[in-house]
Amino acid sequence: MIRALIFLLLSLFAFSQTDSTTQYIRAGNQADAVRKPQPGIGLMGGGKDQDEAFQWMCRKANGGDFVVLRATGTDAYNPYLRKLCPELNSVSTLIVHSREAASDPVTRQALRDAEAIFIAGGDQSNYVKFWAGTAVTEEIEAAAKRGVPIGGTSAGLAVLGEYAYSAMNDTVQSVEALANPFHERVTIEHNFLRLPGLENVITDSHFAKRDRMGRLIAFLARIDEDANTEVHGIGIDERSVVLLEPDGKAKVIGEGEGAYMLSGTGIQPRRPPVGHHGIEPGKPLDFGTSVQHVSVGKVIDWKNWTAPEAERYRLTAAGGKLTSTKPDGRIY
Repeated sequence: MIRALIFLLLSLFAFSQTDSTTQYIRAGNQADAVRKPQPGIGLMGGGKDQDEAFQWMCRKANGGDFVVLRATGTDAYNPYLRKLCPELNSVSTLIVHSREAASDPVTRQALRDAEAIFIAGGDQSNYVKFWAGTAVTEEIEAAAKRGVPIGGTSAGLAVLGEYAYSAMNDTVQSVEALANPFHERVTIEHNFLRLPGLENVITDSHFAKRDRMGRLIAFLARIDEDANTEVHGIGIDERSVVLLEPDGKAKVIGEGEGAYMLSGTGIQPRRPPVGHHGIEPGKPLDFGTSVQHVSVGKVIDWKNWTAPEAERYRLTAAGGKLTSTKPDGRIY
């Protein structure tokens, strides 16, 4: 009881949003509910929120406290989730708008008490600038380890993988990244978050809708070059979601084009260092990629990076353009 009262007082103080305090907006019961959640990761591609995905997270929260994280914006998810998941003890929005706010005791305590954590859309460069190496990322990782489901949409999806497109210099378009994979807007963050199941993975959102295939291939090539390790990329379209279970089974749900699973060295073996393997500053990308398009309703064997019912084809980047092995030459 004393702990709940102290936390309530701290949260009321945080409403006066300064550089050092988080804006904390809570709907539902003020006292923390101690529940045992079930793990999982909700990879949401942006656009219209998919009720089924949030209901999946709510079930895993087991009647506990659902926390929405953002750097800007409003508490619009609070009424949405309260109506969609009335069994939740509470829904809170934390607007963590600075590195000082990321160290606010309110921020840390709310994340420690959470039975579900969701990172909303926005600008992922703010997430990296404000949250990297702070209590926010520390507590998200700790939450995942204790079995709390984690989700993210759009910019929130972009920061979930071991590698993340940080957009520190504004958004890069596919045509720019293919023409020069070292373009100033190709900025990649490593280990912003370390979540179980998302090792050696980079994500992208609004995928087919905003024609982001070329840039995800460029991201894979850059990581392959810079880190000398093979990574997987997954592009999730608007109104599409991948629900990843801890056993490595995943399902694609929603109303969009689904998910595109990429393997950066899927066509050709690893080649020698820079200057010899088709990725040089200021020059068009030369890189091959295998693609598995997993439509809505299909499943993914995440641990083996394969989908039994996927449409499989290959893409090759050369001269700043992509060519496809699909009969119609399409890249999606």
